[in-house]
Amino acid sequence: MTERSSEISGFYRKSIAERRATVAAWGGLSDAELASYEFPPGIDPGTIDRMIENVIGVFPLPLGVATHFRVNEVDYLVPMALEEPSVVAAASNSAKVARGAGGFHASSTPPVMIGQVQLLDVPDPAAARQRLLAERDRLLAAANALDPVLVKFGGGARDLEVRILEAPSGTMLVVHLLVDARDAGGMNAVNTMCEALGPEFARITGGRFRLRIISNLAVHRLVRARATFPAAALATEQATGPEVVRAILEAYRFAVADPFRCATHNKGIMNGISAVVIATGNDFRAIESGAHSYSAFTAPLGHVLKPLTTYEQDARGDLVGSIELPMPVGLIGGATAVHPTAKANVKLLGVRSAKELAEVIASVGLAQNFGALRALATEGIQRGHMELHARNLAVSAGAKPAEVDRVVDRLLRDKAIRFDRAKAIVEELHRTA
Repeated sequence: MTERSSEISGFYRKSIAERRATVAAWGGLSDAELASYEFPPGIDPGTIDRMIENVIGVFPLPLGVATHFRVNEVDYLVPMALEEPSVVAAASNSAKVARGAGGFHASSTPPVMIGQVQLLDVPDPAAARQRLLAERDRLLAAANALDPVLVKFGGGARDLEVRILEAPSGTMLVVHLLVDARDAGGMNAVNTMCEALGPEFARITGGRFRLRIISNLAVHRLVRARATFPAAALATEQATGPEVVRAILEAYRFAVADPFRCATHNKGIMNGISAVVIATGNDFRAIESGAHSYSAFTAPLGHVLKPLTTYEQDARGDLVGSIELPMPVGLIGGATAVHPTAKANVKLLGVRSAKELAEVIASVGLAQNFGALRALATEGIQRGHMELHARNLAVSAGAKPAEVDRVVDRLLRDKAIRFDRAKAIVEELHRTA
């Protein structure tokens, strides 16, 4: 057998069909497997081919819509793209509970991003810092001259910060260029400004520049949301509303005290946030990185992580939840302006600014986290997960559409939610049909 080689010259020059043929031969893909790469109706292959390199198809994620959301007195249907069961249902149910007390109230800071320029071999760091700050106005004007369109729409470079860092290799200066990105994510504008100003920063400080790039820890571009979850709406067959409030507060305090729990607590928040970020064509990796870094950045002294949400009990005994995190999303540029599904989702959502989008996304994160804590503190997280998992197993085991519910009922009743059990039930149904 000839050994395969991944060294394929000119792969990027091939058409999508030619690339597919190449990978099909490489991977031994069947016609059915190759068909899974096909573009769905309404998606132009040419558009996708220009978005990334070496395109062979698309990878569809389930796209759902969360209902009941009301943020700052405005109603929204929220598109969510993800593969994890129960997230959309939990967000919708949580929004319904919050809606009974006025919905979500959100606010955000101006959309200021941080660009970093690393300066090395600076002979007098403290004095160099002051020289840079003394040139602040001239340097900001030079940065803004690079993007007159951004300035025209009210954005642009706003300020300089200069930090002195001690590293194993010695002292370095790091200049933060603070840029108001308006309705964009800001990456291109900020990176362009940092790359252009790097040589001038080096001249002023007497050092040399190295990295010039945006930071995903966008501590100046924060979004906040809060909601009240009435105790009366939280009662279950097994517990009163006040008992559920107490259980949720105890679950929250676990995340405050323990970084192992906090990591999963924050992941649950991002289940909701990333799903909306993906659906609207924004950079979910940047949002995830910034959120988890902010959790550590704002942790009290002696703690590793801090929950991105906070829960308290108000004077009426109701549960009050709040969230704060960086949210550098945009409506201009990137996939948001190119990908047809992302464009449709933004239109469905009806947001008119990056600020409004960020506030809706933060509200979804809070709703998702509340839903997860409520499930964990009462019935356990697995009930909703396992019901949907059972449905997936039934389909994988060969159940016909009319048989799926019967297979799921059997799996749940037997408390044996496994593929082998689903396969046996399907075979039994087929024998007795």
